[in-house]
Amino acid sequence: MYRCIIRSVCSGGRVCPAFVPPYTQSPSWTLGNTPEERHHRLAQQRRQCSHRSMSSASRRRRALRSAFPVLEQPLHPIHHHVYEANLRNSTACHNEYIELSEKIRKGGGEKAIARHTQRNRKLLVRDRLRLLLDDEDFLELSPFAGLGLPYGDIPSAGCLTGIGRINGLWCMFIANDATVKGGTAYPITVKKQLRAQEIAIQNRLPCVYLVDSGGAFLPLQSEIFPDKNQGGRTFYNEAIMSAMKIPQVAVVCGSCTAGGAYIPTMAEEAVMVHRIGTIFLGGPPLVKAATGEEVTPEDLGGARLHAEVSGCVDHFAWEEKEAYDYTRNIVSTLNFRLPEEEEEEEEEEPLYNSTELLGLAPKSYNYSLDVKMVVSRLTDGGRFQEFKARYGTTLVTGFAKIHGHLVGIVANNGELSCQAALKGSHFVQLCDQRDVPLLFLQNTAPAAAPTLSTTQAEVNSNRLKAQGSMMSAVACASVPKITVVIGGCHGADSYAMCGRAFDPNFLFLWPNARVSMTAPGHAGSLLPPDSEQEDKLNRRLEEESSAFFSSGRLWDDGVILPQDTRKVLRNCLDIIKQQQYQLSTEKLQSPLLRI
Repeated sequence: MYRCIIRSVCSGGRVCPAFVPPYTQSPSWTLGNTPEERHHRLAQQRRQCSHRSMSSASRRRRALRSAFPVLEQPLHPIHHHVYEANLRNSTACHNEYIELSEKIRKGGGEKAIARHTQRNRKLLVRDRLRLLLDDEDFLELSPFAGLGLPYGDIPSAGCLTGIGRINGLWCMFIANDATVKGGTAYPITVKKQLRAQEIAIQNRLPCVYLVDSGGAFLPLQSEIFPDKNQGGRTFYNEAIMSAMKIPQVAVVCGSCTAGGAYIPTMAEEAVMVHRIGTIFLGGPPLVKAATGEEVTPEDLGGARLHAEVSGCVDHFAWEEKEAYDYTRNIVSTLNFRLPEEEEEEEEEEPLYNSTELLGLAPKSYNYSLDVKMVVSRLTDGGRFQEFKARYGTTLVTGFAKIHGHLVGIVANNGELSCQAALKGSHFVQLCDQRDVPLLFLQNTAPAAAPTLSTTQAEVNSNRLKAQGSMMSAVACASVPKITVVIGGCHGADSYAMCGRAFDPNFLFLWPNARVSMTAPGHAGSLLPPDSEQEDKLNRRLEEESSAFFSSGRLWDDGVILPQDTRKVLRNCLDIIKQQQYQLSTEKLQSPLLRI
């Protein structure tokens, strides 16, 4: 009987002393104790057993069942004209997306790839990730960064960043692509690396550096070296992440020259590959110029030297594959405890096909359909519990689930009026109180409303105050925030909708998105009447507001296809949730310093 009770109460089939008869206890426990002491001891052990059973139950607990109403938003014949125009625009944007994707996958070009793989006998950056990751489920960040810059095209900014799983654990990767300018760091490279570290800090993601870089591009040193958010910030972030107990691992699979040498030496553990990995402040040419001495890269800063003499690295690998095996093993030692895989409730697919989002991605603000049609194609079962449905209807707010994750959705459905902003402020604070992540679907008005009368001035003033209130609510909300720009990202409305300046955990654009102070064709709202500059400014807005122009400058975390949005959101929500599985997060003492 006792064994049955024990198994039903204590997790894992462990024996709980509180339910064992007195005669089974060891004599050392029973002798020398008064009845009162034994009673106190039994009561304490019962509390411990109860605590363990509650902990076990918490691992098995489920979210509250929801009965959100289904959002019926089918396509009607009246929508077809707008839908077809949007679909044609989305097809053109998709073709540009594919063309640019092929360009960045070629890296530095065929000659650079041949030199990298044949002469230097190194793996390409994407092949390295395939050896490291559990599967192909990899969320690449800002792949179009570095395109169309004043100093030329730098495909993927010369480095690949993204989030993938090692041993089931989501990790951030910062991997130099040495086929692009020899891995040289440009200003956009530094900016991309800093953004990756920022995401790792915000979401407490273990960080893996695959270092293969020739150092900074010296002709642009004034844009790389001196300022707060330039090159040195990388090393500052490494130190801060260590203090926050965010693990960092470096793999030296190429050159670490000058400032780049600090990346592996500041990580908690470093792996270095024989013959292809080097760490030094100045390479052999600099040594010869300074001292006249000729020295090989291996003798100056190779894997043997740093593993056996300097102690700069912790693991010596004969080849790259072995280095990535070491890295996977290192990640398995991190202090995370992932939830046990259990049979989950079958997830509901969206009510409508996600490919229909291509025709719902607005060609312009005038071609926008009801944003609820987008929501119903993203959420589980098309279910949506709307909040304040009859008030401030130009903003849609409510609760839904995406792949089982409860989220609060804030979506533009017209101009952000005074009532809509007050409603948005209320809803954001409500989600913050309940610890519900926020998803912003942004499609803001193309230009600010003009002030042509006293009445209009009063309306604009009230809206200004309400928008300020919503901005404060968004800025101060401590819950995770994800923003997807599905149309326009213009003016002050974009701030209230958690634009880049308001620090969302992730921000993505659809290929049709437009990002500018005012939309193309609306330059007149910024200039005096009949200005000769209006046509010129509209042409410039047309060029500079495209999603790919924005992403090339890292104003976002990447351009995603509308039909892939639900999958990207699932990954982001999984990544955000993972930080609760780290067992030790508080800083109890100063970080361990490397020798």
